Amino acid sequence: MWYAIVGTDVADSLALRQAARPAHLARLTALHEAGRLLLAGPFPAIDSPDPGPAGFTGSLIVAEFADLDAARAWADADPYLAAGVYREVSVRPFRPVLP
Repeated sequence: MWYAIVGTDVADSLALRQAARPAHLARLTALHEAGRLLLAGPFPAIDSPDPGPAGFTGSLIVAEFADLDAARAWADADPYLAAGVYREVSVRPFRPVLP
């Protein structure tokens, strides 16, 4: 089943994000290579694809896991959470409809 993982950043998280980004992307790349990643990306803090120093307010990951517990365990091991980027993470079942 697919799950939506939404991480909400702490204030002024840009430096923390940049430091933890390689490890975060490595985990996403592994999901992608396994055919289990539908989409992933950050929420810019301003209306721009490159928010510069404004940074980001969180991230969305939609990926396939065996069950909700597996999705939560994966989310709990995210380098952004360990680095203090995320102040909160939610994991919910997701059903793709379109396209």
